[in-house]
Amino acid sequence: MPLVTDITKMFSIKHPIIQGGMHHVGFAGLAAAVANAGGLGLVTALTQPSPDALAAEIDKASKLLRPGCEGRLGVNLTILPMFAEVDYPAFKDVIIGSGVKVVETAGRPPGEFVEEFKKNGISVIHKCVTTRHALSAERLGVDAISLDGFECAGHPGEMDVGNFVLQAQGGRELSVPFVCSGGVGTGRQLAAAMMMGASGVNMGTRFMATKEAAIHDNIKQALVDGGAGSTTLVMRSVKNTERVFKNETALKVQELEREFPGDFSKIHDYVKGENYRVSFQETGNTEDSVWSCGEVMSLIDDIPTCDELVERMVKEAEEALAAGPGFVVR
Repeated sequence: MPLVTDITKMFSIKHPIIQGGMHHVGFAGLAAAVANAGGLGLVTALTQPSPDALAAEIDKASKLLRPGCEGRLGVNLTILPMFAEVDYPAFKDVIIGSGVKVVETAGRPPGEFVEEFKKNGISVIHKCVTTRHALSAERLGVDAISLDGFECAGHPGEMDVGNFVLQAQGGRELSVPFVCSGGVGTGRQLAAAMMMGASGVNMGTRFMATKEAAIHDNIKQALVDGGAGSTTLVMRSVKNTERVFKNETALKVQELEREFPGDFSKIHDYVKGENYRVSFQETGNTEDSVWSCGEVMSLIDDIPTCDELVERMVKEAEEALAAGPGFVVR
């Protein structure tokens, strides 16, 4: 039986599992596979080179959906600090015209877009790394929050709050539904997140290691082979911390940051997104770029289909939640 939460009801999904937006990963095939498995699948807007390309990718994902799964497709829109370099109004218009019902925003506060998305019947879930940021997003009118713990891939912010504290804070402080994001890959974690007040989970790295993720098999195998010590942090000196795979290039970036703290020009050529794309889409070289992944690597030991992953996570969560009353002695 499905787990029914505020998030499943809000987003009209079968299971409280969201595939987070991921650069060079959130393509149509993966988003549709997650939606077909009963979760919320997200196409990553800024992975596409233009608004027109995003429109085509959303259309491609829509055509891969099984009957009855149409409402389970959404878009991730990351609002970068360098606002002027992206034609956000055009991306926004594409999203509104596409017919999707959910947008995941991340990065800068989404105040410029929330009202217009909601006016067009689109629910907004915003990614935050502290409850202080989440409460600000609530005041902007977002419908839900993705609370992103320090364990996560990509950018965990500068506060270093782990999910065992962050999710408990969310349960005490937030009035809109929230999901646990960062370090999640098992059904027991889904159950634990729900016990702390979350209405589900958001997963990025775990969905990278699935059959439908359109990235090189070498990257997927690195996630299977990796452990708790296989990630590291770069760009701390420029206050844009990112959790990435611990490889030769990441260690070189850390060395340059120690030598030239705060000087982004010294590390730019090593951390630019094109390197990341080439590794994921072309060469499969796990060492020659800086690429995001989370500590959940230590819990990844296979590469299932999205159907298989979601089904076993929900089954495991149900079993864990059903066992809960046995701990209470009356």
